[in-house]
Amino acid sequence: MPNMTWDEAIQSVLREAGSALHYTEIAERIAARGLRESLGATPAQSVNATISQSLHDPDSQYVRVRMGEYALRSELQRDAPTPTAEEAAVEEPNTGELKAFGMYWRRENAIWTGAQRLLGKQSGAVIRVNFAEQQGVYLFHDRDRVIYVGRADDALFSRLKVHTTDRLSGRWDRFSWFGLRAVKDDGTLADVVLDWRHSVVIETLEALLIESLEPPLNRRRGDNLSAAEYYQVTDPEVDRSRLQELAARIGREVPE
Repeated sequence: MPNMTWDEAIQSVLREAGSALHYTEIAERIAARGLRESLGATPAQSVNATISQSLHDPDSQYVRVRMGEYALRSELQRDAPTPTAEEAAVEEPNTGELKAFGMYWRRENAIWTGAQRLLGKQSGAVIRVNFAEQQGVYLFHDRDRVIYVGRADDALFSRLKVHTTDRLSGRWDRFSWFGLRAVKDDGTLADVVLDWRHSVVIETLEALLIESLEPPLNRRRGDNLSAAEYYQVTDPEVDRSRLQELAARIGREVPE
């Protein structure tokens, strides 16, 4: 199994593709091809950071083709428009203060008693991240419909747990969240670092509204959300409980 550096793995994927790819797609292909032994908890962010750092070098092997999409300079097709130096130097937007988010997580896939866990991971990553202490805002869904919006000033899990026993308890089956705490490469949450210039506030609000409401005339995620998306991981205790229920039905026990 190869164990390339991020730079080597990115170049290998782009060379094979022969065209521009979004950095999230690059990360997924690196994982699928097993080009690195360790992807950490934030492979997409690692890819984006590696390319962004390289672009500061005039001799960089990469070219920024569109927002979030990159190609190898040597692999650009002859008939494709080559970005100007100014276009290539433009960095990704700040995207406000949103650092991580999860969409349509299932209430039933979390345990609301005992240890506080809201588990998720990036596509292609192995490390699971516990978002119980995330800070930000959350939405409750009744199937596809948003029925409630709330805020988690201290800890996301605590706020959600309250709503498993209050007047909203029977109303929601899924939830989405948008967090201010970024995920470090070891899978722990970083402290909140805020920059509340008016432009940052506007970018944050726009990104959140576009992603959560999905207005039909906006492109998916608009232009301003590159915060890392995390997909829900079912709590191990939920899986075990389901196995026990299945075993009970067929009359045998689940081995320890």
